[in-house]
Amino acid sequence: MPAPIDYHPLADRMRPCRLDDFAGQQHILGQDKPLRIAIEQGRLHSMVFWGPPGTGKTTLARIIASSCDAQFLALSAVLSGVKDIRAAIDRAQQYREVYNKDTVLFVDEAHRFNKSQQDAFLPYVEDGTVTFIGATTENPSFELNNALLSRVRVYVLKSLTPEDIKVIIEKALNDKEHGIGRQGLVIDEKCIQKLAVVADGDARRALNLLEIAADLAEGNKITDELLGEVLTGGGIRRFDKGGEAFYDQISALHKSVRGSAPDAALYWFARMLDGGCDPLYIARRVVRMASEDIGNADPRGLRLALDAWETQERLGSPEGELTIAQAIVYLACAAKSNAAYKAFNAAMQSAQEHGSLEVPLHLRNAPTKLMKELDYGKAYRYAHNEPEGYVAGESYFPEGMKEEQYYYPVERGMEIRIAEKLAHLRDLDKAAKKRK
Repeated sequence: MPAPIDYHPLADRMRPCRLDDFAGQQHILGQDKPLRIAIEQGRLHSMVFWGPPGTGKTTLARIIASSCDAQFLALSAVLSGVKDIRAAIDRAQQYREVYNKDTVLFVDEAHRFNKSQQDAFLPYVEDGTVTFIGATTENPSFELNNALLSRVRVYVLKSLTPEDIKVIIEKALNDKEHGIGRQGLVIDEKCIQKLAVVADGDARRALNLLEIAADLAEGNKITDELLGEVLTGGGIRRFDKGGEAFYDQISALHKSVRGSAPDAALYWFARMLDGGCDPLYIARRVVRMASEDIGNADPRGLRLALDAWETQERLGSPEGELTIAQAIVYLACAAKSNAAYKAFNAAMQSAQEHGSLEVPLHLRNAPTKLMKELDYGKAYRYAHNEPEGYVAGESYFPEGMKEEQYYYPVERGMEIRIAEKLAHLRDLDKAAKKRK
């Protein structure tokens, strides 16, 4: 009689049950690592697994529960509410009363629970009713409240390497009980390597793609041509719009431009486009880079960045993306100055500290007769009528506030000339004040 057909996906069937079969994460599960020791000794503690999809968060939680002889209960924060949390707590309490054993309460997508839902766990994590294990792809520092974070230990799970993925694929190909070993598939090393790379660190993705290829294989052979068809559209790199990967990558792009590394900047730009980022978002950030990090050392950078933004709006992809790439390369190679950025921040702080100081009368406009009678604009000296187009010794700050210097040009690019000009004007000010 033939064995019953298992309709569970290959990725679920190949989920390891023992720590020794778990792929990757040696930085936390290697020999003599604290988490491995705790698991092997059956010492439970509440924790959060933070890492990309397909890195084994759910599997590791199941292995921990099994290794510690604990009941395993799972909730999905996408589908569950406070009612489900309470029901799980009741089951854990009953299990403790009947069997005197612990319960692991696993919460997938834990970042999707709101504050009140997260708070519902706290008393039961505190008194040991449940051992809480959360899984999240988002930074727990931002997504989990401090009360919950203080009661758990966060473990960072890393993307699996292509070598890790290859081991998982080969196990699935050879496993006749849970994998697809009974099909006797033939696949060469080159195809396995391609599948491992396209999986992008995600074991689930690798096994899903392998299963599709196995179902489509003719004559029990997975060819390079067949794999190419399966992988069409399946190679999108990890990029969560608005999530951790998003901010990490735009940060890397910005810092590459600031660090005068055009090739690295282009790589991160390409990564973001490949992941589905809106080019207009990147164009806006490039304009910010032009002002924050290049500034007046090369004012042409801002104009080029704005032109790239406008071109993307007018032409779209791929022409617009090329102009953004051009702007990124230019900014990365340009002279750098954050003097204007620092000056603006300093001026904002000064404005907040000094309050609502009055505008000096000589700097006010006087469009009406009454305003003229009140001395608005009186004694104002028009700079264009002065020698060198500059009113030496004049103060443009509010009365009672000392003159501040916020802007300190750097000795790079055009700001060298700007610094020389400002130094000359300050010499004129000093000379005018001596004459008074």
